Amino acid sequence: MPFGSYETGDFYDETFDPAGEARAHTSLLVQRLASMTHKELRERQGAAERALLTRGITFNVYGSNAGVEKIMPFDILPRVVSAGEWRTIERGLVQRVRALNAFIDDVYGARKILTQGIIPSAIVESATSFLPACVGMKPPKGIWCHIVGTDLVRDRDGQVYVLEDNLRCPSGVSYVLENRQVMKRTFPQVFEQLRVRPVDNYAGKLLETLQHLSPAPSPTVVVLTPGVYNSAYFEHSFLAQQMGVELVEGRDLVVMEGRVHMRTTSGFKAVDVIYRRIDDTFLDPEELRADSMLGVRGLLDVYRNGKVALANAPGTGVADDKVIYTFVPKMIEYYLGEKPILPNVPTYLCENDEDRAYVLENLAKLVVKPANESGGYGLLIGPEATQAELDDFRTRVIARPREYIAQPMLGLSRVPTIVDDAIKGRHVDLRPYVLYGDDVYVLPGGLTRVALTPGSSIVNSSQGGGSKDTWVLADGAAC
Repeated sequence: MPFGSYETGDFYDETFDPAGEARAHTSLLVQRLASMTHKELRERQGAAERALLTRGITFNVYGSNAGVEKIMPFDILPRVVSAGEWRTIERGLVQRVRALNAFIDDVYGARKILTQGIIPSAIVESATSFLPACVGMKPPKGIWCHIVGTDLVRDRDGQVYVLEDNLRCPSGVSYVLENRQVMKRTFPQVFEQLRVRPVDNYAGKLLETLQHLSPAPSPTVVVLTPGVYNSAYFEHSFLAQQMGVELVEGRDLVVMEGRVHMRTTSGFKAVDVIYRRIDDTFLDPEELRADSMLGVRGLLDVYRNGKVALANAPGTGVADDKVIYTFVPKMIEYYLGEKPILPNVPTYLCENDEDRAYVLENLAKLVVKPANESGGYGLLIGPEATQAELDDFRTRVIARPREYIAQPMLGLSRVPTIVDDAIKGRHVDLRPYVLYGDDVYVLPGGLTRVALTPGSSIVNSSQGGGSKDTWVLADGAAC
């Protein structure tokens, strides 16, 4: 039996309860897996890996000595989320995205939350992702953050927390869609019996979201990519293909007569909406980074005049700052008049004297994160750090307190994962994807990232993590 020696450990296991019994919403899956031999399970894992390899499911790792292009590791044992729990997560994500959009609109506009002292002005203005060039801009339909990927984690007590928000160019949804196609063929019967909610309509929803930004009856939409060496290039080309739109680089676009035009084999064609997958500062060398070879000269002026829509809007990166993340609960109360449905991870601001004193005294117990890094880079995991690493971060925090936050070491939840010749618990997080167009749509599930290294809580693919399919059950699904 596959689960014969499985141990839940001192963590919240999402498949089994502390007594080792399958949870109500995972019981059917456990029964099906338990009826399979280990050989059969390994064969299905191998078949899934070959299918993903054939489909070219890759990502790039910068600075890797093993070659630039990597195959995304994938585990066929799915993560299952009950219908009731997903409803709470969905409501919490919709609430959070609406508040974040209101915040971005405010800080580049009336600045009420700053003048009223809810968030210190210096915190926002010192954020490296705050773009003064965006002050006074009015994006189409008042929407700034059209595509959001919010990272969620579950602690030992089962509570789900928001770990961080990703509003600039959130990646990973292509793996969700490709993983699902493979899983439908891997477990067709149990997939049908469990009534797993579909994710196949994401590309259509994304296209609707982008088209909503333009008044044109049949707007021309393009996906703007930095090029083949970007870590998420597979996703850029995949989404363009799925939406049936052109994939372009900055050199394919030019500003003429107050509009953005795309070079085509039959001449120039006006572009109405750009789904940009390049960072804010590279968008326009005329107004932002003068050395950018990725953007389009004059793009911001066209955007400012309402002649092209950009998703996400330039300037949204201010909400990705991990220091500003700590104020999202206050944003929800200020803009929506509601209590947060999904809590933040308890966080210490090193900019705050009292918090900084606590952090410096307890470095060995905390996780310290730089405000603007991502991908698991640049952080200190106190309980696993050497004395030299602790001393180094102490110096960094003292020198630049605004650039760091600290959080308690969470015991991330685990799910069964195939490891060599056994099934073992591995830590996971979850990145659901939210689209803000005519309404706010949350893709059922999202990208479950799994830490494949024993004992590790680092789930990022760039740090050796893999992925799983996330099965959100429909109401009334069999348990």
